[in-house]
Amino acid sequence: MTGLLRGPTLWFTERTLVSRFITESSLGRRVVDRFVAGDDLEAGMAAARSLHTLGIRAMLDHLGENVESAAQAAAATDGYVQALKRIQETPDIDCNISVKLTQLGLDVSTEMCAENMERVLQTAKSADRALLVMIDMEARQYVDPTLHMYLGLRDRYPNVGVCLQAYLRRTRDDAHRIGGPGVIIRVAKGAYLEPPGVAFRTRREVRRSFAAITASLLARGSVVHVATHDPALIQGAQRFIRNRSISNRRYEFQMLYGIRRDLQQALVREGEPVRVYIPYGTHWYPYLTRRLAERPANVWFFLSNLLARGG
Repeated sequence: MTGLLRGPTLWFTERTLVSRFITESSLGRRVVDRFVAGDDLEAGMAAARSLHTLGIRAMLDHLGENVESAAQAAAATDGYVQALKRIQETPDIDCNISVKLTQLGLDVSTEMCAENMERVLQTAKSADRALLVMIDMEARQYVDPTLHMYLGLRDRYPNVGVCLQAYLRRTRDDAHRIGGPGVIIRVAKGAYLEPPGVAFRTRREVRRSFAAITASLLARGSVVHVATHDPALIQGAQRFIRNRSISNRRYEFQMLYGIRRDLQQALVREGEPVRVYIPYGTHWYPYLTRRLAERPANVWFFLSNLLARGG
């Protein structure tokens, strides 16, 4: 969604009455169920197993962000450790996890967040096959601390990767700085509302940035997770990959749970590696509002269900 529409949509979902409607009504729950696997880890694992039967890989995200205490951060860390152990008990499913550093306590203490992140990575590394831990990128004020922590970890933990957001004007420089052979980077468009001086505002600009960053990282030997539902960007990445004869061990296409299932399965039929980002947990409202703001189709899904129920 362009910046022109993202702002009003986020404003709309932040209104108290809208928030109450989504969180307390049966229709709101239907919308949540479209984009969120469920309230607990077992719901996330069930979604991963279901996707596995379709030839689709999984990435679990225990929803939550911006915790305010050490106790909350420790609980979130425990949740991710539990998820990793559960994945390790299910070796037939190709599944990894994605974490937000603010969920592990970045706003409380950088040192504490780093300790929590190390605990997660140590657990992921303890398996026979080290599980990948991806670090989500958050709003602009977290980009520098996120990249700083990632760079401090990756030499010791080859099973850690990071997300870059193509709509940020700085991201091409960040990609050049941190990319390289074997470096694992997810490229996403970006979903937070940022000012024009920080982020591109038009679809054309964001697409151009996304394509350039993806091509640059692939050309330099990085392992690139092409995280988009945009067919034009997917096809462009496929052409670049074919022209360079890039192995499918060096890339995968990633999409969000509940969005463009048709495209997910079409790519699998083409033999492409596809992974779906599966959110679960009770702290789903911030995640849901960003999904509604990202794509007009998501807003239409919500409104069409509302109209079908007679308002």
